[in-house]
Amino acid sequence: MHNVRLLFSIFLILLVHAFFSWYHNQPQDAGIDVPAGKLRSLSFAPFREGFSPLEEVSPLPEHIEEDIRLLADKTESIRTYSSLGGMEPTPELARKYGLSMIQGGWLGYSLTNNRKEVDALIKSANEHPDVVKRVMVGNEVLLRGDMDVDRLIGYIREVKRAVKQPVSYADVWSMYMKYPKLIQEVDFITIHILPYWEDEPIAVESASDHLEKIVKQVEDEARGIAPGKPILIGESGWPSTGRERGMALPSVVNAAKYIRGMIQIANHHGFDYNIVEAFNQPWKSNLEGVVGANWGLFSADRQAVFPLTGPVTENPNWLWHFLEATALWLLIVAIYFKKLVEMPMWRGALFLIMAQVLSVCLISLIHFLWYTSYSGWQRAYAILLIISNAYLGKLLLQRSHAILIGNGESLRLAEQLRTVYLFFIGLALYKTYGLAVNGRYLSFPVEQFLIPVIGLLSLMLFLAIQQRFDSRLLSFDQLTGGSLHTHRDRLIAYFLSFAVVAMLLGEIKAFMDGRDFIQAHPGFSEGLPVALLYTLHNQQLLSWLACLLVLSLAFWRNIDLKAKA
Repeated sequence: MHNVRLLFSIFLILLVHAFFSWYHNQPQDAGIDVPAGKLRSLSFAPFREGFSPLEEVSPLPEHIEEDIRLLADKTESIRTYSSLGGMEPTPELARKYGLSMIQGGWLGYSLTNNRKEVDALIKSANEHPDVVKRVMVGNEVLLRGDMDVDRLIGYIREVKRAVKQPVSYADVWSMYMKYPKLIQEVDFITIHILPYWEDEPIAVESASDHLEKIVKQVEDEARGIAPGKPILIGESGWPSTGRERGMALPSVVNAAKYIRGMIQIANHHGFDYNIVEAFNQPWKSNLEGVVGANWGLFSADRQAVFPLTGPVTENPNWLWHFLEATALWLLIVAIYFKKLVEMPMWRGALFLIMAQVLSVCLISLIHFLWYTSYSGWQRAYAILLIISNAYLGKLLLQRSHAILIGNGESLRLAEQLRTVYLFFIGLALYKTYGLAVNGRYLSFPVEQFLIPVIGLLSLMLFLAIQQRFDSRLLSFDQLTGGSLHTHRDRLIAYFLSFAVVAMLLGEIKAFMDGRDFIQAHPGFSEGLPVALLYTLHNQQLLSWLACLLVLSLAFWRNIDLKAKA
């Protein structure tokens, strides 16, 4: 491959990469701008990385003040969930920066802790009546099953007797439908409407209409019990990254779309609302995975996730990512330059394209894993995956070059490729069975396996071209250039194929086990088609199944060749 042609190929591939990066990251319309002025209320939990209510590591007073100062010109009110655990300075700081509060008391299964919270809530509400405008007794206690409704009502009545502010209880909207006597007990009805988390997930395009429908439904229920009782949408929002559920896809653009649409609906109908939430919550990743940690208007490092006006870009840092991927690619080109000059132009171009794709995958993986890692062990896992993918990428480039120039087998390279692929296959099986058994909060790890999958597909293509598209050349040993197949190959193929079936069945079962889903679709024959529809609309799920099938394909071929031998 002559120098001029090689340089032309490099320039053309770089140009195509630049175009696709630019086109894919064009600003998108996210709906009508939020009207000028402040938001009505934001959920406020000032837990930064390293701080967690689960581990009883409380936020520092200076962190609370910094966060309240940041929100002072963006919202009229904040909603808190606890009156203890480091949150004690919040009312004074809210007063300092001109914010009002919906102050909450956290209730759970511990009677001792409940007593402390209720006493602290009453004390704070009475000491700061100019700041604490409304009081919330408990949050999703019934949904979690921490106590029965009668005990909860007892706490509500106790707080109502002790404070002058309006008192309520917050839970998902279906709990007020299930326990309508709560409507009579509270001064205002507080419902959580989270279309992403519905038993039948709602696409973002339909989410605002869903919110409007649910509020009307609760209003109709309340009309027969306590006519005219106010309703507060206590939580509503959309995740900016994480696991797709049915047709509900977390993304930065979708989060902006939902928030803007929700505010339009609320302003049009006069609904009172509180957006969940002000800041991404790193500690929630231990309970609800990546998606649970990413509901904030601000990231964990207090940067705006998306604007409330104007177009929205899914990845505002796309140019830096493009430059980093290009730099990595050019490094690979420099390493292989002399070898590329000696290759036919079209084969060299194939190698360059593969190297470009692997570079993009690796840089994207680095940024994604680092952004969604919130603790030491999560970052250790991220580093392990990054190193493993980088090493595999190196091996794949070596094997691809060998195929394209017609070199024969290399036992050492084949052994290295098999070892790394066995690591990824073991990890894929572990991830898949976790998703199948209890995957509500687990993300599909597609990004972590793009290099292994694209690598296999590339080797299949290159080997097919080298041997004039002989379909018999799809076995893993032939792809890697060795003859190492063992009885384990049969197990690998079986396990990967079964994982696909298990993943589908697990996702369908997860939908059919939902309380509201069962109520809407009683009976197996009625629920199955609906659950299957949601499952097959999940693009992340389908992408993961495709990854598993690609990984299994070459091992099935190994079995066939061994049987013939």
